[in-house]
Amino acid sequence: MRGALATNPSDLAVQAAEVLRRNDMGGWTRAAPNLYPHQWSWDTGFIAIGLAHLDTSRAAGELTSLFRHQWTNGKVPHIVFNPDAPPDSYFPGAEHWSSAGTFLDAPPAPPYTSALCQPPTHALGALRVWELAGRDQEGLAWEFLHGIYPKLLAWHRYLATARDPEGSGLVTIYHPWESGTDNSPRWDPALRAVEIGDLPSYERQDLNHVDYPDERPTDEEYARFLWLVELIKRARCDEGTLNDSHPFLVKDVLFSAILVAANEALLEIARVVEAPEEDVALIEGWIGRGREGLDERWDPGLGLCLDYDLRRDTPLRARTIAGFSPLVAGGMEPGELEATLRTLNSPYFLGHPKLRRLLPPSTSPEEPRFHPRNYWRGPMWPVMSWLLWRSLALVGEEERAEALRQAALQELAEGGFAEYFEPFTGEPLGSDDQSWTAAVALDWLAAGGVA
Repeated sequence: MRGALATNPSDLAVQAAEVLRRNDMGGWTRAAPNLYPHQWSWDTGFIAIGLAHLDTSRAAGELTSLFRHQWTNGKVPHIVFNPDAPPDSYFPGAEHWSSAGTFLDAPPAPPYTSALCQPPTHALGALRVWELAGRDQEGLAWEFLHGIYPKLLAWHRYLATARDPEGSGLVTIYHPWESGTDNSPRWDPALRAVEIGDLPSYERQDLNHVDYPDERPTDEEYARFLWLVELIKRARCDEGTLNDSHPFLVKDVLFSAILVAANEALLEIARVVEAPEEDVALIEGWIGRGREGLDERWDPGLGLCLDYDLRRDTPLRARTIAGFSPLVAGGMEPGELEATLRTLNSPYFLGHPKLRRLLPPSTSPEEPRFHPRNYWRGPMWPVMSWLLWRSLALVGEEERAEALRQAALQELAEGGFAEYFEPFTGEPLGSDDQSWTAAVALDWLAAGGVA
C-alpha cells in the first residue's frame, strides 16, 4: 500500500502487521504480493525478526519452513518457488531452474528451489525469536532453537568452506543475485567482462509490476544475469567446476559481513542449546577469520571496504552501501570505526546535501553510476537502513542509531511499506507491501516511538 500511513506508533505497527498477514501463505511469507510471489531466503531472516514481535510460533515457523528446503550440502537456496503461483508471475521461475534431477544436492521437488544462495540473515532471525519469546513461549522457543541450530551450523559451514576454498574469511558469489544487491555498481566491471553466449528467448515479468522501467535493471544487465544462470545450470552447480571456470567469481564483502554478524548470533544460539565446545570454537574461528578478511579489503583512499574480483585479481571500486561492511561485522578498532563513521557522514553518503532524510542511499550520489530511481544504484532500502541502525547501536553510537531509526520510520509513515525509496524525494519505488520492510518497521517500533 503506497501513500501516507499513520504516524502514531501503535497504528503504524498495526499496518505493518497487516502487510505480513496479507503476505502470509500459510506457514511461509511471500516477499511481496505481485512482483515476488515466492519465498526468498534473506527476506525470511528479516521477516522472522518482524514476526517475532507478533507471534513466537509463527516466527519460528517462518525459518523452519525455509530450512525444510535446505540442500544436502548445507546451502539454503535463494528462492523456494510457490507451486501455486501463476507460471508467468515471476521470471526466471521454477521451470527455468528445474532443480530436481539437475543438481545433485537439491532437495526433492516440488516445491522447486533455485541453485543460488543469499546473505545468511537467518541466525539473526532465530536469535530474535528466542529473545522476544514470552515466558509462556519459552518452551516452544527452546525447542525451535534446538531444531534449527544444526541446520544453521551446516549452512554457515557450507559458506565457510565451499564458498571460501581459499580460507580468506570472505564468501565467493557466482552471480550478482546472490549478493541481494542485484544490479549494484559493485558488479559492473565484473559483469562487463562476461561474454554472453546464445540465450533462449525470454520475456521479463518484473517490468509488469513497477510504474516505470527505470526502477529495475536494464535489459543488458538482465541478459548477463540470465547467461550466468545458464552457466551455473550447465555446471550443475558443482562448486569445484564453478570455482575453476565460472566467469563471475567475486568475494562479496557485504555478504561476508552479514555472515560474521550471523555467526555472532549463532554463537549465542550455540550457548543457549549447550552445543559442544568444538562447535563454539569453530564459530569463533569463523568470526575472527571473517573480520580479518574484511580488514584486508579496506580501501583507505575511499574509506570503504571493497569487493574483490577473483577472475581479474582486482578490487571492485565503487562507493556503495556495501563499503560499510566492517561496521556490520562489528569488532572494529576505534580508529577503524572513526574512519568508517567519517565516510558514512560525509557528502558521499549521509552528508549529501540533496538527501531528503538522513538515510543511506544504496549507492553514493557522487558515484558516476548513481541513479536515484534504479534498484540498487541509488535508492534507499529500509532493510539496509536497519542493518546500519543495528550496527551503530551495537558499537555504542546510540545517538546516530536513533536518528537513523527516526528518519526511517518517518519515511515509511509517509511512503508506505515500499521495497525502496528515491533518496532525494522520498518517492516509494519498486514493489508495494514488501514484507521485509514491514518486518523491520516492527523491530524499529519496538525500540521506541516516532518523533
